[in-house]
Amino acid sequence: MSAFGAAVDLLFADPNIGREAIYTSDGGAPMLVRVVSRQADAITDFGDAQLWSETTRVDLRVAEITAPHPGDRIEIDGEAFLIQGEPIRDRERLVWTVDLRPA
Repeated sequence: MSAFGAAVDLLFADPNIGREAIYTSDGGAPMLVRVVSRQADAITDFGDAQLWSETTRVDLRVAEITAPHPGDRIEIDGEAFLIQGEPIRDRERLVWTVDLRPA
């Protein structure tokens, strides 16, 4: 395992950063995974205006979820979400970042 891989594992395992979630692929069985939540606001340009919106994003480890897809379900603290849009992997190919919407 690389140094980056070990660092990612430590971050996801940290109880102050990582959280447990239930991941269910479309048609698959639920599985327990660790996520790192990113609930940042997004600002989108629309002509001369800028639109502000709340977003819900989480990071998933590639070691746990090899191929997330739009429509897959993630439940965090009893709240259900669906992946929307295409997941994006980081440069090291260790972490997926996914956008979520309420289920």
